Amino acid sequence: MKDNSNITQELLETIERYYNDSMSKEERIEFETKLQQDTTFKSQVEDIKLLLFGIESQSLKEKLNEFHGELPIQMETEDPSSKVRFLHFRKIAAAAIIIIASASFWFFSGSSNERLYNSYFSPDPGLPTTMSSSNNYDFFDAMVNYKQGDYQKAIDKWETLQQKEPKNDTVNYFLGVANLAENKTDEAIVFLKETASKQESVFNDDANYYLGLAYLKNDDKENAIKFLKLSTNENSKKLLEKLK
Repeated sequence: MKDNSNITQELLETIERYYNDSMSKEERIEFETKLQQDTTFKSQVEDIKLLLFGIESQSLKEKLNEFHGELPIQMETEDPSSKVRFLHFRKIAAAAIIIIASASFWFFSGSSNERLYNSYFSPDPGLPTTMSSSNNYDFFDAMVNYKQGDYQKAIDKWETLQQKEPKNDTVNYFLGVANLAENKTDEAIVFLKETASKQESVFNDDANYYLGLAYLKNDDKENAIKFLKLSTNENSKKLLEKLK
């Protein structure tokens, strides 16, 4: 890694916004243009990307010393209003990724339903891995792998938790999305159905959306429509229009 002593706090926050998909369209265009034209800046960005992931992982490791016993995952302990705000952000981030994916729609092979799936599918952005307590260490340790694109490693860790808490809607949801990202559609459907069956789950809406996508990938149009209709996700509505 090169000397980054000239990296300001402002630049660090800008790079973090870029990788968190929280930039405006105009800022992202300007940022990516500079990436293409300025090799020094590109090198700084790559170094900070590694640094950010390293900080995230190290933060989790430091929590390990505080971790005692096998406590159930309690996502409900978070402030409900902050959870709703974060879920709103996740949907916006997912929508932005889908718009980019849609541009390459016709380059995918397979049936028309599978091509449609490929143009709309992008993994859930995931949950923040900064923790206020250590009782969720195992879950968020896997979340770091998930956010780095190492879906299989995340699956392996979450499956251990799922065996202890087979009805946990959070674990089942992310296991479903991770398996879908790994092209393990049948496995994804099993986990997503568990979460979709819980009306009270904060992940219910998105679980139905991903279930619709999973069935679309399996060329099961009838079930795809069934679950997409149960989701209020904007992209569910768009997909339903295309499936008419």
